[in-house]
Amino acid sequence: MEILGRERRRRWTEAEKLEIVAAVGVNGETLSRVARHYDVSRAQIYSWRHAFKKKGQRPALSGPTFLPVDIAPSMLAAPDFEERVISASIVELFLAQGRRLRFDSGIEGTTLVRLVRSIEGA
Repeated sequence: MEILGRERRRRWTEAEKLEIVAAVGVNGETLSRVARHYDVSRAQIYSWRHAFKKKGQRPALSGPTFLPVDIAPSMLAAPDFEERVISASIVELFLAQGRRLRFDSGIEGTTLVRLVRSIEGA
């Protein structure tokens, strides 16, 4: 980091910007905490992230991303469960207002997005 002139304007190298943007999400770090740690505004990190995305230089994830999954015992205990399963990879998505959506994991992403939006809009 270099401080120039009376304004004390900081100049960040591309490597430093990439390091800061990549730090968000690592070990649960939030954007706000990363901004405070590096003494940068949140808006600046968003701006850098957008610029990297535009250039196709988004930082690689440091490891796999895991999402929590709950399997309800009532689903497994249902007597007609086997009859309803078309494939072994049924996914249940809990939506707003207590709605649930069950679908095959092989569904196309665009189809799923349209389906969720139509359900949420109802």
